[in-house]
Formats: sequence, structure tokens, C-alpha cells
Amino acid sequence: MKTYYLLFLILSISSCRQQHKTNLPVALKSEDNIVLKSEFQTIIDSANVNGAILIYDLHKNIFYSNDFEWTKQGKLPASTFKIANTIIGLESGVIESDSTIFKWDGDEKWLDLWEQDLVLHEAFQFSCVPCYQQVAAKIGPQRMNEYVDKIQYGSLKIDSDNITNFWLEGESRISQMQQIDFLKRFYNKQLPISVRTKKIMRDVMLAEETKNYKLSGKTGLSNSNDQYNGWYVGFIEVGDNIYFFATNLEPKTNETNLQDFIKKRKEVTLSALKEMKVIE
Repeated sequence: MKTYYLLFLILSISSCRQQHKTNLPVALKSEDNIVLKSEFQTIIDSANVNGAILIYDLHKNIFYSNDFEWTKQGKLPASTFKIANTIIGLESGVIESDSTIFKWDGDEKWLDLWEQDLVLHEAFQFSCVPCYQQVAAKIGPQRMNEYVDKIQYGSLKIDSDNITNFWLEGESRISQMQQIDFLKRFYNKQLPISVRTKKIMRDVMLAEETKNYKLSGKTGLSNSNDQYNGWYVGFIEVGDNIYFFATNLEPKTNETNLQDFIKKRKEVTLSALKEMKVIE
């Protein structure tokens, strides 16, 4: 039942959508701040996947990747859109605060973790699809379009027919470069959002904190035409520097074990950060 629900959710196709114009990051206009990392390709190959790792060093203003062409290709945002969805939910008032509770309706969900009442941080970290479908539905297509344009997030196609799944299926797209541009603007207080929203988001996104670093991020997974696509995006604060990352992967074959593939999104990202001596 749960597997059927997931496949239905991510394989359905919507139509008649409005496309957003998106400005490419200024950094894309220069070849002086990109470094091709063959070591990242070795990590990708060792994981037996296709794709690209993209890391941006804020202080040096340098992008590192194994495949810059891949990093410019638009993909379904999948659950990485929960970052923007949470921001829009807070700004619109649909999500009242960080103590907002998403009530479980008692029905069986794809994950057991979703079968309980969840506060905002839990709904985000557990990637609760039904929770964020509620948020999107309450925001509605008109306001969602307005806010997406306002924060300049990707190239999304949103209407009343797909308001609860436009980030999971269909023609909405965002590239790795655009993911990092969005996260950088968020971190640098360049998004037109309140200080309160940013503070709540920083708390919601925080996934791990050690004496050496603070890691914030979000994963994503979609399936289009029997091709899985996986994301891991976010940033890591180390000392007085910050590194933004956006990893996008696809299995090499349809026979790839899904659970193994899901784990690789974070694994290859952390391996790349270790290779760059960002973390040990």
C-alpha cells in the first residue's frame, strides 16, 4: 500500500501550468571561479551512480564540481522544495510558528514516521510529504506563484491542479547552481523575508551540530519516466567560513536498490567535503 502511494504520488502527470522566469546566478557568468574536481568524479564512480557534486566556498567565491554541465541542468526539486515551502508557509501565515503541529489524520502513510503528530522541525526533517501538501494547499496556487517569483526559486509550473505535488512531478525544474544561489541568498539575508522567518528556518534546517561544524540541509527524491533522481542540498558552517553544497544523482541502472541509492545522496556529499578537508 505504502509503495503504491509513493509511486502514484511521484509518477502522476499534471498539465496546463504556468512557467516562472528565473535569473541565473551571477556566478555562472564567469569562468574564473570554477574548479573541476576529478576527485569528485572518483567519488561518484565509486558509488556506482551518475551525477554531480557541487560545492561553493563562500569566502573564496569558488565553485567545485566534477561536472559543471550537469550542475546547470534543471531537475524536479522534489523534497528540497520543503525549504522554500516552509519559508512561504511562514511568510504567508499558513505556518504560524516553529511550534506549529501537523496532526496525523489516522490514515496509513508511506513512512511510519509520518503516522504521528509532528511539529515543524520534525515534519521537515522527516520529509513529511502529506504535511507539506497541506501547507501548499492552504497557500494556494496564486500565492504560491507570487512567493516563488518573489524569492526567485527555480522554474516552477504551478496551478490549481498540481498545487499539492508540482515539486514531485511534472515540469517544475531547478538546477544545482540555482539551488546554491537560492541558499546563498537565504544565508546572506538577501531574500525578501522577515528576520523571524530566517531564524525559524535556520533552526528547522539544522541537521547536525558538532564542536567543529554545523550542517544544515534537505534531501529530495523523485521518479520521472522510471528514472530516480536524488538531491542533497544545504550548507555547512566551519569556523568562520561556510560551504554550500548541492548534490544531484541518478542510478546507473533501473536495478539499483532504492534504499542504497537514497543513502548515497548524503554519503557522496560528505565524502566530497572530506576530500576538500572541510570536515574530517
